[in-house]
Amino acid sequence: MHQRSGVRLLSHLFLATVALLMAFPFYWTATSALKTNDEIWQFPPTLWPHAPLWSNFADAWAAAPFARYIGNSILVASVIVVIQIINSGMMAYAMTHMSFRLKNAFTALILIGYMVPVTAVYLPGYIVLSNLGLLDSYAGIILSNCVSIFSIFLIRQAFLQVSHELVEAGQIDGASHLRILWTIVFPLARSSFAVLALITFIEQYNNYFWPMLITKNPDLQLVSAGLRSFFVQGGAYGLKWPLIMAASAFTILPLLVLFLLTQKTIMQSVNLSAGASKG
Repeated sequence: MHQRSGVRLLSHLFLATVALLMAFPFYWTATSALKTNDEIWQFPPTLWPHAPLWSNFADAWAAAPFARYIGNSILVASVIVVIQIINSGMMAYAMTHMSFRLKNAFTALILIGYMVPVTAVYLPGYIVLSNLGLLDSYAGIILSNCVSIFSIFLIRQAFLQVSHELVEAGQIDGASHLRILWTIVFPLARSSFAVLALITFIEQYNNYFWPMLITKNPDLQLVSAGLRSFFVQGGAYGLKWPLIMAASAFTILPLLVLFLLTQKTIMQSVNLSAGASKG
């Protein structure tokens, strides 16, 4: 009994240490935003500034249109998350709980597409958006990211854990495939959809290269491009590190809030699934 408690204590200490190591870069960013430029570069470094400069956050916010950058990123990422949840759920349902010709070939094609590097489709994607007249627009960014092979693969793996007998019972009761998907299968895989929403939102919120490639209008810039513009064009260029750190700190705040909200949903879904399995 004591040996088991000791092992549990050691595992908790190990996990706490790893958590602190993972959180330290965020702490360093936030505290560096409160320092002077000299304090950031001094050696040995200090974990807390001698005289915190809270005004650095206000100065950084006023130095560039970060409200617009964050709003653009939240808008684009949120729309893409909703679209990917819908189409990934529908495609994964078809691949797991429907029967049709060439189903295996279609599934294999999806899995093969998962192995194609993202950068390999940049050129054809750019040409397609150019022919559609969707360059330099929100629609172009959203349309080019509304389908994700990873999202389909993730939800497919979740739907494989759903008993096909439940789907057949819904069909016997006269429910359509769409109703079965969103009233039976979707709730059982809710935790996977929460993970998908979290991963997709973070990916699109931080997306840099592709939006920079297809957009030139400064009003459409996302957070990553906005930070770069502030660093290069705003005169920071390594001379205003406290403001750069402050901007980096408040631009990741929406991601932290989303993580906290999604974590709660994931844990509730896991508990519900565990209770259903025991029942």
